Amino acid sequence: MDYDAFTEGIEPGGLRSRSEIGILICYMLDYIGKPFPQADLIEIFQEYGLANYFETVNALSELIRNENVAVTDESQGTLVLTQNGHLISAQLHENLSLTTRQKATAAAAKLIKRRKVERENPVTIMREKDGGYQITLRITDGLRDLMSLTLFVPDIKEANSVKERFHQNPEQFYAVMLAAALGEKDMLKKALEDLS
Repeated sequence: MDYDAFTEGIEPGGLRSRSEIGILICYMLDYIGKPFPQADLIEIFQEYGLANYFETVNALSELIRNENVAVTDESQGTLVLTQNGHLISAQLHENLSLTTRQKATAAAAKLIKRRKVERENPVTIMREKDGGYQITLRITDGLRDLMSLTLFVPDIKEANSVKERFHQNPEQFYAVMLAAALGEKDMLKKALEDLS
């Protein structure tokens, strides 16, 4: 296999061939099986060092131009695999190493799960006029709020840290708050231990 792609930012085992990058894009979209945001796809390639950013964008543009991938929502940049793209995935995915395919699909599954948690547990951060930030954390069941909590934090770094920590395990956060609100010391102790 000729290496014809830039290698900056690629982890060991990452792709160094433009055709392999295109195959992996088709394989991932086939694995995901539903419309997927272009920004999220590129984020996976970058976060896991699967391929160089510019090569990933170029490969994706070529796949779109050749009608292997279609953009279903221009404003969201949502991608879907066409019939030609399915053929590429089915016939050529074995050109990629098993490790690369597993790494890519595990990364996609992890990101899909994270996006679901973020959607079901929205966080809003608002800057206060006199400084600091109000951060509102919500846990929903899809129909109503199970919990809504607003905190004041002094800076955006702390606000983003609270948001990230909350999204790591909102159920645990809820358990701690519920135990504290009920005054259940044993339940609170266990919930706090589970945080560690």
